[in-house]
Amino acid sequence: MAGIKRPIDSNTSKMSDSTSSSPYLPMFEHFRKEIDEHHDRRERIIKASRDLTAQSKKIVRHLNSTLPKDVTTDITTRKQEISNLFFSISQDVQGSNAWRYQRQISPGIQEYIEALSFEHYLVHQTLITPREASHGIPGHVRLTEDDYVLGIFDLVGEMMRFGITQIATLGFLPGGARSSDGGGMGMNIRPDSSKTPQQRDILTDLRMLRSHFESLNTRTNTGGGGGNAGGGQGLAREIEKKMEVMKTSVEKVENAVYGIILRGRERPKGWIPTLMTDEGVVPGGREMVENYQ
Repeated sequence: MAGIKRPIDSNTSKMSDSTSSSPYLPMFEHFRKEIDEHHDRRERIIKASRDLTAQSKKIVRHLNSTLPKDVTTDITTRKQEISNLFFSISQDVQGSNAWRYQRQISPGIQEYIEALSFEHYLVHQTLITPREASHGIPGHVRLTEDDYVLGIFDLVGEMMRFGITQIATLGFLPGGARSSDGGGMGMNIRPDSSKTPQQRDILTDLRMLRSHFESLNTRTNTGGGGGNAGGGQGLAREIEKKMEVMKTSVEKVENAVYGIILRGRERPKGWIPTLMTDEGVVPGGREMVENYQ
């Protein structure tokens, strides 16, 4: 006996009737809306984080050069753009969302802390505190301890580039009180520091930062009991990556200072290095030295 073909319209109407009467449909529509909002919010934060990174890098590059009026104006403009970026995602990273999207916003915040702390160091010769750094972030965006520490790790690299540039172009270690041993600009990390800013230089500050960083306990806690600071967490892994870079940066400044001390007397007063390029000798060569890695 031949089968009877059912009309498509009748089958579709039955399915639509059962679907429309399903008590679960509104619930899943709500879930779909929440997931769409989550992905839209996540993409906004990722884009803002990338823009924050780009603007912060430009600020750091300008800070590493001389500061004529047009450069300071450009830094102010970029700070305003960064402020707008923070305010644009402020509502997206409040409450529990601050932790939900921490991984997406973290790179931009770290880069901004690097720029903020570098500017603070050049102006005040002190290490910016977590409270000061938190107040420097617009839009009530949360600054975690992890982002602060990792941003200060990156600060060491900028201090290295600044020190190397000054040594290569001026022939002495940058400092507030220039002396035969390079005296100078110093960073107050602890209030009971034995040396004043006028007696300390950027190498002293770098060594002090290195000492504090090396004292961090970031060993992974493989046992069941007591915990180590950051044991097994993302901060410990990130610190392990940045620790060697930090040590290398400090060693570069140390080697440059050793060269000044050992060969300084052989150089005439007012000596500025000349750099050799494919186009010939470039007197001073500041732009090339600033790109020293």
